[in-house]
Amino acid sequence: MFNRRQIIKLFVFCGGLALTFFNSSINGIGLLFAAAKRRLLHKGTPMSELMHDDPAKIDTRNLETTPIDEFDVMGETDFSVNLDEWRLEISGAVKRPASFTYQELLNRPAIERNVLLICSGFFAYNGLWKGFSVADLLRELGYDPKARRVKFTGSAGFRRKNLRYEMEEVMSDKVFIAYAVNGQPLPQRHGFPLRLVADDHLGRRWVKYINQVTVTL
Repeated sequence: MFNRRQIIKLFVFCGGLALTFFNSSINGIGLLFAAAKRRLLHKGTPMSELMHDDPAKIDTRNLETTPIDEFDVMGETDFSVNLDEWRLEISGAVKRPASFTYQELLNRPAIERNVLLICSGFFAYNGLWKGFSVADLLRELGYDPKARRVKFTGSAGFRRKNLRYEMEEVMSDKVFIAYAVNGQPLPQRHGFPLRLVADDHLGRRWVKYINQVTVTL
């Protein structure tokens, strides 16, 4: 026979097992629903079929890399820099604001992955983008843990553009900076020397000719 204390322990133990199983089931269901949100594209899907899609709702793992001569372009295309003078400036809520030469950025550990770029109603292409982690840079420079967003600024030309992203996206490398695509340096019309790659975002949220990164509270 079980005494009262043993019965209570057994009840607590069984309750814990049930709760663990319930939580695991809920988490598993959540993952299934998360996966189900994205439409899996088949190999050979024409890019023309994707120009009206939301990249956050499609699974692109089967897509081939689009040849660079099939890339289209919008926005500013002829901004140029003198690499001897050009610097990427990192400022704002960081302990050690800094600037980096193009070569210093090329020497950093690289990120390289296929990311689909969609400009709604105009074009879509799946480039193999290579660049570096903004998250790693911010960790090295000591970003303020209270910081909420990162602002990316591109070009000093007539179409100067800046956009803000939540820290979570930046620190997870969903957003990174590229200096090459499809195995070659970024062409000028596509943002040389640096371009913001924003996974799961439409093309209007990408930034060409990046020259400033500002951490904001």
